[in-house]
Amino acid sequence: MKLLTYKTKNTEPRLGFLHHNLIIDMEDFGEISNFPLPIDMLDLIDLGFEIIEEITEMIKETREIDFEQIGYSLDEVEILAPIQRPRKNIIGIGLNYTEHVAESARTLDTTGKLPQKPIIFSKPPTTVTGTNTNILLNPKLTQQLDWEVELAVVIGEYGKYVPKENALDYVFGYTVINDISARDCRREGQWIVSKGQDTFAPMGPYLVTKDEIPNPHNLNLSLKVNGVEKQNSNTKFMLFNINDLIEDLSTVFTLEPGDIMATGTPAGVGAGRNPQEWLWDGDVVEATVEGIGTIINTIKGI
Repeated sequence: MKLLTYKTKNTEPRLGFLHHNLIIDMEDFGEISNFPLPIDMLDLIDLGFEIIEEITEMIKETREIDFEQIGYSLDEVEILAPIQRPRKNIIGIGLNYTEHVAESARTLDTTGKLPQKPIIFSKPPTTVTGTNTNILLNPKLTQQLDWEVELAVVIGEYGKYVPKENALDYVFGYTVINDISARDCRREGQWIVSKGQDTFAPMGPYLVTKDEIPNPHNLNLSLKVNGVEKQNSNTKFMLFNINDLIEDLSTVFTLEPGDIMATGTPAGVGAGRNPQEWLWDGDVVEATVEGIGTIINTIKGI
């Protein structure tokens, strides 16, 4: 199921799902199905993945004419970030693709050695923005704004000391994140100023439930700047796959429903190019992950 958060000219943000190119309001669907459903993505995740199985069965039992009465066409809605305000910082994973490790060593303060354990950083909730919004560029802070397309994992169950063989049981679904990075804002090896500025985590357009993506370790991901492809790879090249990451992270701290984990970016970032390339006012960035969709954002100088 492709879930989304959306709004219209007449509504506040609401939860919906995509059905035959219509956006179906989740609460309205619950009313016609006589089964109360939430209006917020985090509230839905809190109900556990079993709720998705129940909704899927109800969809099968619903007439198409009923969907048409509560649905919107895509051009009638504004798609927002699936989780507009995460409860906690987004968990980021650094240097998780071999070729990205190599390109970072050429131009950034990294060693070039393959990490022996996942490199973990975070991005505050205020970094989140949706597709078709602006990424803010403050030239007083950075002259080296960069892109990073990533598969993001949304956690659906509380997890502590999760063994890797069971890790995907704790996943609710997946989305796309562009881990925007200000390369000249790294401070003594710490990344949060580089990664944590407002709007530096465009996300969406959908949260795709895990039943729709049976193998998250074989998804193409790519990124374009002004229509020119800069990144093109596959999640099968991650150094630490999702199972590894959940096992490691849950050893450090408890994973909770709604937690978001960005799994790292492949080679092709601006810092690794010769000559280096950066994002500037007016540039348009498109980040795509197979099976989920594309988020499009425009750089806006402030």
